Amino acid sequence: MLVHLNGELVVASEARLDPADRGLTLGDGLFETILARDSAPVRLAAHLARLEAGAAVLGMPVPISKAALATAVEETLSANAIGHGVLRLTLTRGPARRGLLPPDRLRPTLLITAEAADGMPPSPVSAVIAASTRRNEHSPLCRCKCISCLDNVLARMEADKRGADEAILLNTAGGIAETAAANLFLVIDGRAVTPPVADGALPGIMRAEVIGRVGAEERSLGYQDLRRASEAFITNSLGIRPLLLVDGVAIADGRPGALTEGLQAWFMEAPPAGGR
Repeated sequence: MLVHLNGELVVASEARLDPADRGLTLGDGLFETILARDSAPVRLAAHLARLEAGAAVLGMPVPISKAALATAVEETLSANAIGHGVLRLTLTRGPARRGLLPPDRLRPTLLITAEAADGMPPSPVSAVIAASTRRNEHSPLCRCKCISCLDNVLARMEADKRGADEAILLNTAGGIAETAAANLFLVIDGRAVTPPVADGALPGIMRAEVIGRVGAEERSLGYQDLRRASEAFITNSLGIRPLLLVDGVAIADGRPGALTEGLQAWFMEAPPAGGR
Protein backbone atom coordinates (compact mmCIF):
# COMPACT_ATOMS: atom_id res chain seq x y z
CA MET A 1 0.00 0.00 0.00
CA LEU A 2 1.14 3.52 -0.81
CA VAL A 3 0.25 6.47 1.38
CA HIS A 4 0.50 10.20 0.76
CA LEU A 5 2.58 11.72 3.55
CA ASN A 6 3.49 15.40 3.57
CA GLY A 7 3.40 15.72 -0.21
CA GLU A 8 5.01 12.41 -1.18
CA LEU A 9 3.73 8.96 -2.06
CA VAL A 10 5.59 6.41 0.07
CA VAL A 11 5.23 2.73 0.87
CA ALA A 12 3.12 2.43 4.02
CA SER A 13 5.70 0.30 5.81
CA GLU A 14 8.32 2.99 5.21
CA ALA A 15 6.19 5.99 6.23
CA ARG A 16 7.50 7.71 9.34
CA LEU A 17 5.79 10.09 11.75
CA ASP A 18 7.72 12.21 14.22
CA PRO A 19 7.30 10.72 17.75
CA ALA A 20 6.66 14.28 18.97
CA ASP A 21 3.73 14.79 16.58
CA ARG A 22 0.86 16.41 18.51
CA GLY A 23 -1.60 14.16 16.74
CA LEU A 24 0.05 11.23 18.53
CA THR A 25 0.79 12.89 21.86
CA LEU A 26 -2.34 15.03 22.28
CA GLY A 27 -4.86 13.95 19.65
CA ASP A 28 -4.40 17.42 18.17
CA GLY A 29 -5.78 17.04 14.69
CA LEU A 30 -8.64 16.43 12.29
CA PHE A 31 -9.65 13.73 9.86
CA GLU A 32 -12.06 13.08 7.01
CA THR A 33 -13.35 9.69 5.88
CA ILE A 34 -14.13 9.80 2.17
CA LEU A 35 -15.92 7.21 0.06
CA ALA A 36 -14.32 6.24 -3.25
CA ARG A 37 -16.52 4.92 -6.05
CA ASP A 38 -15.52 4.15 -9.64
CA SER A 39 -11.99 5.33 -8.85
CA ALA A 40 -13.20 8.78 -7.78
CA PRO A 41 -13.59 10.40 -4.34
CA VAL A 42 -17.25 11.10 -3.53
CA ARG A 43 -18.29 14.55 -2.24
CA LEU A 44 -14.66 15.57 -2.00
CA ALA A 45 -15.34 19.31 -2.14
CA ALA A 46 -17.65 19.09 0.87
CA HIS A 47 -15.10 17.06 2.84
CA LEU A 48 -12.31 19.52 2.11
CA ALA A 49 -14.55 22.44 3.05
CA ARG A 50 -15.33 20.80 6.40
CA LEU A 51 -11.65 20.09 6.99
CA GLU A 52 -10.87 23.76 6.36
CA ALA A 53 -13.68 24.86 8.69
CA GLY A 54 -12.46 22.51 11.43
CA ALA A 55 -8.91 23.76 11.03
CA ALA A 56 -10.16 27.31 11.49
CA VAL A 57 -11.90 26.31 14.74
CA LEU A 58 -8.67 24.74 16.02
CA GLY A 59 -6.45 27.58 14.77
CA MET A 60 -4.53 25.08 12.68
CA PRO A 61 -3.20 25.80 9.18
CA VAL A 62 -3.98 23.51 6.25
CA PRO A 63 -0.55 23.27 4.63
CA ILE A 64 -1.69 23.05 1.00
CA SER A 65 -4.55 24.41 -1.09
CA LYS A 66 -7.84 22.61 -1.71
CA ALA A 67 -6.76 21.98 -5.29
CA ALA A 68 -3.50 20.40 -4.14
CA LEU A 69 -5.39 18.33 -1.54
CA ALA A 70 -7.76 17.07 -4.22
CA THR A 71 -4.80 16.11 -6.40
CA ALA A 72 -3.15 14.26 -3.49
CA VAL A 73 -6.37 12.34 -2.80
CA GLU A 74 -6.70 11.33 -6.44
CA GLU A 75 -3.03 10.32 -6.60
CA THR A 76 -3.47 8.09 -3.56
CA LEU A 77 -6.46 6.34 -5.13
CA SER A 78 -4.67 5.88 -8.44
CA ALA A 79 -1.40 4.67 -6.87
CA ASN A 80 -3.27 1.93 -5.01
CA ALA A 81 -5.49 1.05 -8.00
CA ILE A 82 -8.65 1.39 -5.92
CA GLY A 83 -12.01 1.52 -7.65
CA HIS A 84 -14.33 1.18 -4.64
CA GLY A 85 -12.88 1.98 -1.26
CA VAL A 86 -12.37 4.33 1.64
CA LEU A 87 -9.93 7.21 1.95
CA ARG A 88 -8.82 8.77 5.20
CA LEU A 89 -7.29 12.23 5.25
CA THR A 90 -5.58 13.08 8.55
CA LEU A 91 -4.22 16.51 9.44
CA THR A 92 -2.32 17.15 12.69
CA ARG A 93 -0.68 20.24 14.11
CA GLY A 94 2.65 18.48 13.65
CA PRO A 95 5.64 17.89 15.94
CA ALA A 96 6.31 20.07 18.96
CA ARG A 97 7.93 20.04 22.38
CA ARG A 98 5.82 18.71 25.26
CA GLY A 99 3.13 20.96 26.67
CA LEU A 100 -0.35 22.03 25.69
CA LEU A 101 0.40 25.27 23.89
CA PRO A 102 1.42 24.80 20.25
CA PRO A 103 4.71 26.28 19.03
CA ASP A 104 4.81 29.59 17.18
CA ARG A 105 6.04 27.89 14.04
CA LEU A 106 4.05 24.85 13.00
CA ARG A 107 4.92 22.00 10.67
CA PRO A 108 1.54 20.31 10.12
CA THR A 109 1.44 16.62 9.22
CA LEU A 110 -0.82 15.59 6.34
CA LEU A 111 -1.46 11.89 5.75
CA ILE A 112 -3.79 10.29 3.19
CA THR A 113 -4.47 6.56 3.17
CA ALA A 114 -6.77 4.41 1.07
CA GLU A 115 -8.10 0.87 1.25
CA ALA A 116 -10.41 -1.16 -0.95
CA ALA A 117 -14.01 -1.97 0.00
CA ASP A 118 -16.63 -4.19 -1.61
CA GLY A 119 -19.09 -1.43 -2.52
CA MET A 120 -22.05 -3.41 -1.17
CA PRO A 121 -24.95 -1.66 0.62
CA PRO A 122 -24.31 -1.41 4.37
CA SER A 123 -26.38 -3.74 6.55
CA PRO A 124 -29.07 -2.78 9.11
CA VAL A 125 -27.95 -2.06 12.67
CA SER A 126 -29.07 -2.41 16.25
CA ALA A 127 -28.09 0.14 18.88
CA VAL A 128 -28.03 0.83 22.60
CA ILE A 129 -28.21 4.11 24.47
CA ALA A 130 -24.66 4.63 25.72
CA ALA A 131 -24.33 4.82 29.49
CA SER A 132 -20.54 5.11 29.58
CA THR A 133 -20.23 8.60 28.08
CA ARG A 134 -22.14 11.58 26.74
CA ARG A 135 -21.69 14.11 23.95
CA ASN A 136 -20.71 17.59 25.15
CA GLU A 137 -22.87 19.80 22.98
CA HIS A 138 -21.20 22.89 24.46
CA SER A 139 -17.75 22.00 23.12
CA PRO A 140 -16.60 23.53 19.81
CA LEU A 141 -15.08 20.13 19.04
CA CYS A 142 -18.60 18.80 18.37
CA ARG A 143 -18.47 20.75 15.10
CA CYS A 144 -15.18 19.16 13.98
CA LYS A 145 -14.01 15.70 12.90
CA CYS A 146 -11.33 15.51 15.59
CA ILE A 147 -8.93 12.60 15.81
CA SER A 148 -9.40 12.67 19.60
CA CYS A 149 -12.62 10.62 19.59
CA LEU A 150 -12.21 8.37 22.63
CA ASP A 151 -15.77 9.08 23.80
CA ASN A 152 -16.94 7.46 20.58
CA VAL A 153 -14.57 4.54 21.09
CA LEU A 154 -15.88 3.93 24.61
CA ALA A 155 -19.47 4.11 23.38
CA ARG A 156 -18.83 1.63 20.57
CA MET A 157 -17.04 -0.73 22.98
CA GLU A 158 -20.03 -0.55 25.29
CA ALA A 159 -22.38 -1.35 22.40
CA ASP A 160 -20.28 -4.35 21.45
CA LYS A 161 -20.31 -5.68 25.02
CA ARG A 162 -24.08 -5.32 25.06
CA GLY A 163 -24.51 -7.16 21.76
CA ALA A 164 -25.32 -4.18 19.56
CA ASP A 165 -23.73 -2.68 16.46
CA GLU A 166 -23.91 0.99 17.41
CA ALA A 167 -24.26 3.31 20.39
CA ILE A 168 -26.57 6.31 20.56
CA LEU A 169 -24.91 9.20 22.36
CA LEU A 170 -26.97 11.49 24.55
CA ASN A 171 -25.84 15.04 25.23
CA THR A 172 -25.35 16.60 28.65
CA ALA A 173 -29.05 17.55 28.80
CA GLY A 174 -30.14 13.97 28.11
CA GLY A 175 -31.23 14.59 24.54
CA ILE A 176 -30.18 12.48 21.55
CA ALA A 177 -27.11 13.82 19.73
CA GLU A 178 -25.92 11.16 17.26
CA THR A 179 -24.38 7.69 17.25
CA ALA A 180 -20.75 6.79 17.80
CA ALA A 181 -19.99 6.89 14.08
CA ALA A 182 -23.02 8.39 12.34
CA ASN A 183 -25.84 10.89 12.39
CA LEU A 184 -29.30 9.70 13.37
CA PHE A 185 -32.64 10.27 11.62
CA LEU A 186 -36.10 9.27 12.79
CA VAL A 187 -39.32 9.31 10.78
CA ILE A 188 -42.14 10.68 12.95
CA ASP A 189 -45.62 11.43 11.62
CA GLY A 190 -44.35 10.86 8.11
CA ARG A 191 -41.46 13.34 8.27
CA ALA A 192 -37.75 12.75 8.77
CA VAL A 193 -36.27 14.53 11.79
CA THR A 194 -32.70 14.72 13.08
CA PRO A 195 -30.99 16.37 16.09
CA PRO A 196 -29.58 19.85 15.40
CA VAL A 197 -25.88 20.65 15.56
CA ALA A 198 -26.62 22.72 18.68
CA ASP A 199 -27.57 19.45 20.45
CA GLY A 200 -24.18 17.89 19.72
CA ALA A 201 -24.72 16.38 16.27
CA LEU A 202 -21.68 16.47 14.03
CA PRO A 203 -22.41 18.51 10.88
CA GLY A 204 -22.20 15.41 8.72
CA ILE A 205 -21.86 15.75 4.98
CA MET A 206 -24.31 12.95 4.24
CA ARG A 207 -26.55 14.35 6.96
CA ALA A 208 -26.71 17.68 5.12
CA GLU A 209 -27.43 15.96 1.83
CA VAL A 210 -30.26 13.87 3.29
CA ILE A 211 -31.75 16.95 4.99
CA GLY A 212 -31.82 18.73 1.65
CA ARG A 213 -33.06 15.73 -0.28
CA VAL A 214 -36.05 14.82 1.90
CA GLY A 215 -36.66 18.13 3.67
CA ALA A 216 -35.81 16.70 7.08
CA GLU A 217 -36.52 18.82 10.13
CA GLU A 218 -33.78 19.61 12.63
CA ARG A 219 -35.14 19.53 16.18
CA SER A 220 -34.29 18.17 19.59
CA LEU A 221 -35.08 14.48 20.11
CA GLY A 222 -35.40 12.35 23.22
CA TYR A 223 -35.77 8.70 24.12
CA GLN A 224 -39.56 8.87 23.77
CA ASP A 225 -39.17 9.86 20.10
CA LEU A 226 -37.50 6.52 19.38
CA ARG A 227 -40.73 4.83 20.46
CA ARG A 228 -42.86 7.14 18.30
CA ALA A 229 -40.79 6.64 15.15
CA SER A 230 -42.14 4.64 12.23
CA GLU A 231 -38.59 4.07 10.99
CA ALA A 232 -35.04 5.14 11.76
CA PHE A 233 -31.72 5.23 9.96
CA ILE A 234 -28.16 6.43 10.43
CA THR A 235 -25.92 8.19 7.92
CA ASN A 236 -22.26 8.81 7.33
CA SER A 237 -19.92 9.12 4.37
CA LEU A 238 -19.95 5.38 3.77
CA GLY A 239 -23.69 4.86 3.55
CA ILE A 240 -27.21 4.91 4.92
CA ARG A 241 -28.15 2.10 7.31
CA PRO A 242 -31.56 1.17 8.72
CA LEU A 243 -31.72 1.25 12.52
CA LEU A 244 -34.02 -1.56 13.61
CA LEU A 245 -33.53 -2.04 17.37
CA VAL A 246 -32.63 0.22 20.30
CA ASP A 247 -31.94 -1.35 23.70
CA GLY A 248 -33.48 -4.56 22.39
CA VAL A 249 -36.79 -2.90 21.46
CA ALA A 250 -37.81 -2.73 17.80
CA ILE A 251 -38.33 0.55 15.99
CA ALA A 252 -41.94 0.20 14.75
CA ASP A 253 -42.18 -3.25 13.12
CA GLY A 254 -38.42 -3.84 13.26
CA ARG A 255 -37.97 -3.68 9.48
CA PRO A 256 -36.37 -1.07 7.19
CA GLY A 257 -38.87 1.65 6.28
CA ALA A 258 -39.81 2.93 2.84
CA LEU A 259 -37.96 6.25 3.19
CA THR A 260 -34.81 4.49 4.36
CA GLU A 261 -34.91 2.00 1.49
CA GLY A 262 -35.47 4.80 -1.00
CA LEU A 263 -32.50 6.73 0.32
CA GLN A 264 -30.34 3.62 0.23
CA ALA A 265 -31.27 3.03 -3.40
CA TRP A 266 -30.46 6.64 -4.26
CA PHE A 267 -27.11 6.43 -2.44
CA MET A 268 -26.06 3.29 -4.30
CA GLU A 269 -27.09 4.67 -7.69
CA ALA A 270 -25.79 8.23 -7.30
CA PRO A 271 -22.73 8.91 -9.49
CA PRO A 272 -19.50 10.09 -7.88
CA ALA A 273 -19.85 13.77 -7.12
CA GLY A 274 -18.00 16.40 -5.50
CA GLY A 275 -20.58 11.30 3.64
CA ARG A 276 -20.41 11.84 7.67
